[in-house]
Amino acid sequence: MPRQQLYTADQVLPGPTGERIPDGAVLVQNGTILLVGPRADVEAHASPTAEHRDFPGATILPGLINCHVHLVFDACGDPAQAAAQATHTELAGRADQLLRSGVTTVRDLGDRDGLAIQFRNQNPQGLRIVASGPPVTVPEGHCWFLGGAADGEAELRARVRQNAELGADVIKVMASGGQITPNSPKMWDTQFTTAELAAIVDEAHNAGLPVATHAHGTDAIAAATDAGVTTIEHCTWLREGGGGYDLRDDVAAKIAARGIFACVAWPSDWRGFMDRLGSARADQVVSRSAWMADHGIRMIPGTDAGAGTSGFDDYAGALELYEHLGFDRADIIEMATTTSAEALGVGNTTGQLAPGLSADLLVTAGDPLTDLANLRALQLVVARGQSIAMAVE
Repeated sequence: MPRQQLYTADQVLPGPTGERIPDGAVLVQNGTILLVGPRADVEAHASPTAEHRDFPGATILPGLINCHVHLVFDACGDPAQAAAQATHTELAGRADQLLRSGVTTVRDLGDRDGLAIQFRNQNPQGLRIVASGPPVTVPEGHCWFLGGAADGEAELRARVRQNAELGADVIKVMASGGQITPNSPKMWDTQFTTAELAAIVDEAHNAGLPVATHAHGTDAIAAATDAGVTTIEHCTWLREGGGGYDLRDDVAAKIAARGIFACVAWPSDWRGFMDRLGSARADQVVSRSAWMADHGIRMIPGTDAGAGTSGFDDYAGALELYEHLGFDRADIIEMATTTSAEALGVGNTTGQLAPGLSADLLVTAGDPLTDLANLRALQLVVARGQSIAMAVE
């Protein structure tokens, strides 16, 4: 019989919000959670030969999920060059950084010719990767250099099928322009019609795949919503021409009613970004997020890691953005675990500590419900039952 691992701590937060087990324990065998509960109950079911690791004063919680990363980018400002030169060794280094920051699952939303998919297939242990392959875009459009450009419905459907054949878990489409591709449509420009986006969604659904849609402009957000996408990335609500925000109540209500998730994908250094925006624009960002929450739009966290200067470490710093926006700490942790797992379609595998789910868990010194900074004080990271080298505080 494979050896069991018994983890005990002052408390276990199994997820979702409100569930807390004082003096709790998690029993793991062969990468799967066998039992979660009060220490005495779990210890009574553990094998006499179980490896027991006790963490006084600590908290055990599910591994975190970063819903928006790019493993082929290097956070050094030239994504096209980084993607062209990316190797499996570099992806492995970035995956290790993510794990050491407490992230046990990521959604990779744009690689070069399926490189992240290949890396995922060759590394069945450690970091769980939900990957899209090359994002679907227009010729010379946003991130065209990743190899996903297509023109017209027939080519768009063919591109979706190609990504599915590569082994994609999700289809990524660039509904608007972006910031990192020179001489391409602006962030607020719409790259596809609603009909074209609907064709992409239809072809993806034929392959059993969800659709994640990059959309900064409000017109692109509206088109993606009408097309029936699964998640909207960035969801910036930029007015056509870039003159501020265009917050449309009817579109927001539709996003909420259709259960579409929003991932704003801000980096860990969001404070520096807000400083560069200036106080007036920063206040608008805060009010925009509150407006989305008031409309019932479900939000999931991500960092766009690799793009721009967004790194692969300090996920706790990225989550502190949501506390700044007014979210409760317990809700933030649920967003980064249970809710994100649901949004990514892996809720039957991870996102909570429950029997039968993957052994993806963290041990933090202190209580993250008291201070999110405790998510940086990691004493242990376990991904799919595999202990990761101790993270540095």
